[in-house]
Formats: sequence, C-alpha cells, structure tokens
Amino acid sequence: MIDFRKHWTEDWARLNLPGAEVWLGRVLASHAAPSRHYHTLQHLDECLALFDQVAHLAGLPGEVAIALWFHDAVYVPLATDNEARSAAWASEALRTAGAPPAVIERIQALVMATAHHDAVADADARLVIDIDLAILGAEPARFAQYEQQVRAEYAAVPALPYRRKRNEILSRFLARPVIYGTPEMHGRFEAQARMNLRHAIGQ
Repeated sequence: MIDFRKHWTEDWARLNLPGAEVWLGRVLASHAAPSRHYHTLQHLDECLALFDQVAHLAGLPGEVAIALWFHDAVYVPLATDNEARSAAWASEALRTAGAPPAVIERIQALVMATAHHDAVADADARLVIDIDLAILGAEPARFAQYEQQVRAEYAAVPALPYRRKRNEILSRFLARPVIYGTPEMHGRFEAQARMNLRHAIGQ
C-alpha cells in the first residue's frame, strides 16, 4: 500500500498549496467506514498507485491527483448524490487551502466526471475516469473480489433485483465502442475488461 500521508503532501505541493492535514484524516476515515467494501482504502490505494504510473498523461497532474483523492470521499450505497457531495468536500478543502477559484472549479468537474463515466472531451477527465474504471480490467481474481465487494455494499438489495441491475450496468460498459478513452489505458485494460465483463454477465 502506498504511503498515504506522503502522497497527500506531494499532491497538494503540485498545486503549490499547503497539505490541509485535517482533510487527510477525514478522507482516510471516510474510506475506512465499515459500510464500505469496495469504495475503501484499497480502491483509493489502487487509484493513486495507478496514477503514479500514468501521471505523465495528465495535463494538470496535481488537479487529477486531488480529484482522485476526493472522488469517493462520500459514498452511500443507493444514494444519487455521492459525487456531488464528494465534489463539495473537495471544494471546501481547496478553499481552506487557498486554491484559486479556477482550480477549484476544474477539480470539482473532474470529481463529477466519475458520476456516470461517460465519454468526455477533457483529457484529464478521461484520465480520471479511466483510472476509476481500471478495476474492470483487473486480473480475474481481483475482478471477482471487486464483484463480491460491490455486492457487499448493496447487501440490503435482494439477490434477484441486484443481479438484474448489476447486469444492466456491466452490459452498458460492454456495449460501449471503447471503455477506456485514454489510448495508453485502452491498450492496457480494454481487452481484459471485456473478458471480465462477459464472464460476469454470463456471455
């Protein structure tokens, strides 16, 4: 697992801002909440570790990094405003640190891009989405674990409606012309993601 505190400090330094230490504790505590099973410190670690490998693809890497820190800061299963509330957390933290309004607005937009994972024109938003969706292209054992973790987060939903809705979501990803909008991420994850998705929905 990455050194979260070191990464946090370095990511804020990319924006020439102080590290806003109080927010590090809040973000880590939120990801460690017992109601979470996939949107956890493991997912945050995987996102940041992958970002370290592809940071050269980012136009504004500091903004991409902070967006990744906050994109699941708030996560409540069945809620429809998780991304908006997470973006609000990011905005508050950035204002506290003295970030310019334009930076705050761009990072909010990056967080909101993960709401539907749709194709977007902005290259940094595509990178954030691709990092968030990298789990779809994980090795089969990790993908199977991910599916179990998502099911645990939705344990309150009965099995049949859950399976129906889950298949709809995964089928929408599979139906896309491309899942990953960044060429490097497409080359790395696309083929495995399609294999994982077909297996998960029984195709």
